Amino acid sequence: MESYCAGFELSEWRCSGLADNLIEWIIDYALKSDELRDTNHTNTFVRLKQAASRVYISEKYERRGEVGEIAAHAVCRTYFNTIPIAARVNYLSASNDPVKAFDLVHVRYVGDNEIELWLGEAKFFKNRNDAIKDAIASITGHITAGFLKNEKLLLGPQVSNDIPHSAKIQKLLSAETSLDELITNAVFPVLIAANSDATESHVLLNDDYSAGVDAEMQALWGKLKASGLTEKIKLKLIYVPLGDKDALNKAFDDRLKGLQIA
Repeated sequence: MESYCAGFELSEWRCSGLADNLIEWIIDYALKSDELRDTNHTNTFVRLKQAASRVYISEKYERRGEVGEIAAHAVCRTYFNTIPIAARVNYLSASNDPVKAFDLVHVRYVGDNEIELWLGEAKFFKNRNDAIKDAIASITGHITAGFLKNEKLLLGPQVSNDIPHSAKIQKLLSAETSLDELITNAVFPVLIAANSDATESHVLLNDDYSAGVDAEMQALWGKLKASGLTEKIKLKLIYVPLGDKDALNKAFDDRLKGLQIA
């Protein structure tokens, strides 16, 4: 279990700072590996606009979950040194609508020769109990044989040959490899970004605040354990306590829309 808070500034939760940071990650989140390789100081703004158009194009942003997905991407990249296997753009339909798939597909290198596939779920909710309930339902559906076989068919061809141990990753995702081997080599990070009582009632980082966030995280972990999923797969809970989910969603959407102006 890990928790990551945006912190406080001038006695307020850093909503704007978190929205800025999430926007900074959209290039890495939404672009394909060849586009990232070709990104430099001459085309960064163009790449940023391309990424913004792929995150979502919708006036009805209130119920969308991309903020949680980008947060999961950023946390795993920054703190667990994972590398994306497939850009998020490859999970979109032509209409830019959400589709049922893992919210995060990364690889993590363990030592010189071992790999872990990180297949993540991200939930961005007001209520953290609703978030963990929805996460449990999603994970339960995503570890069925039919879903995993379909994911392997989708992901296998997308593995770039220029990332380390690409052949080993492709083998894990091949139709011939047993799903048991895939599960053995997989970690399932679950990010819960939701309103926190501790964050809403504090104005600075201190021991009392940390204890409050930890208690909330422990309660979420207890629900994961009660579901029985922790006995079937390797789960990693990532908790992002929010001061105001709606305010963050609005701040992110404002920044995203600003980049989408023609």
